Amino acid sequence: MKNCIIIGGGIIGLCSAYYLNKAGFEVTVVDQSNMDSGASYVNAGYLSPSHFIPLASPGVMKKGLKWMFDASSPFYMKPRLNSDFLKWVLAFNKSCNIKHVEKSIPAIKQITLLSQSLYDEIKRDEHFTFHLEKKGLIMLCQTEKMLEEEVKIAEVAQLEGLDAREINLSELKELEPHININALGATYYGCDSHSTPHEFMSEMKSWLISHGVTISQNERVEDLEIINTKIQSVKTNRRKLKADEIVLAAGSWSHILSKKLGINLLLQAGKGYRINSFKSTHVSRPAILAEAKVAVTPMNGFTRFAGTMEIAGINGKINAVRVEAIANAVTKYYPDIQISNEEKGEATSGLRPVSPDGLPYIGKSLKCKNLIIATGHAMMGWSMGTATGKLVSEIILDKKASISIEAFHPDRKF
Repeated sequence: MKNCIIIGGGIIGLCSAYYLNKAGFEVTVVDQSNMDSGASYVNAGYLSPSHFIPLASPGVMKKGLKWMFDASSPFYMKPRLNSDFLKWVLAFNKSCNIKHVEKSIPAIKQITLLSQSLYDEIKRDEHFTFHLEKKGLIMLCQTEKMLEEEVKIAEVAQLEGLDAREINLSELKELEPHININALGATYYGCDSHSTPHEFMSEMKSWLISHGVTISQNERVEDLEIINTKIQSVKTNRRKLKADEIVLAAGSWSHILSKKLGINLLLQAGKGYRINSFKSTHVSRPAILAEAKVAVTPMNGFTRFAGTMEIAGINGKINAVRVEAIANAVTKYYPDIQISNEEKGEATSGLRPVSPDGLPYIGKSLKCKNLIIATGHAMMGWSMGTATGKLVSEIILDKKASISIEAFHPDRKF
């Protein structure tokens, strides 16, 4: 039996472990944390084929520069003289063009649709009980300019075969009858689903352990021994491990380990925040507050408000200004919802691994024979998690991939 070490126990790592275990591999998952926090636990829970526009798109860099001096802005890049950051910014800027967007749309659509179907499949096949609903996604707009932009995106989605349309205020009221919404207009994506992340993560961890997968928490990978373009061993703070195949799914930390292999994996940590409210909000459908870039998700027993993209290095510091910006945006769109100081005080964050072009890295680098890279999903890790896990197993098994992964190659140039 071949064995595999997966570095990283987030959504990508666990889904990779699931499909490799199904394929008959002996699997060990190594993670530096308790595996109960981070981006896989604090995300908005969206399974969103609607999010087919990559982060790197026309106008984003200009907005980023404008927002650079506003700590409460939806997209914030902290200026710093760091070579990795500067290389990433340059590559990001080069990727912000319409040609890149047009090339990325089919790739993102395919992997999110596959992932959405695989969540359904896993829940059915393994008799999981995690919260998963298909109620669509509402894009709420308060200005004519934003509504015009969102309508154009919905029209592109229609051309791509997705269930998307503009809705008027009367239709909005039908979708959300029990809450007052302050919006000029909206678009609606019936193709989207949502979930409660920690429930899936908990059930998946339990399933993996019960099926023989070894999960090692609070174990940090410190080095990789490579001989003739092949990883011979993985050195942690506790021991030395050997395996036939290695999966690098360490999220925002992946580029640190990739450097040890001579792989120039451009990656930045994009911090996102979440606030949970356990009081009744009467929100029944997921929504994105378009101007504020805040996600609102009715989860199992609570409502989650999540948002912001803060490129400021690897750190877990909670910026109260950004938390306040999320809370203020919620009240601006939902006048009846007031987020308490206690709820804001319990806000947490997660670091999302962001590639320069907004597409994940999935595949083998030519610089290492037995390493599969699976990271860089930015805000779409949850939407792409199950599909990425399946693709990782197909790459290792040398099977034809379920979808084209050319756009995700880890050696691609920017």
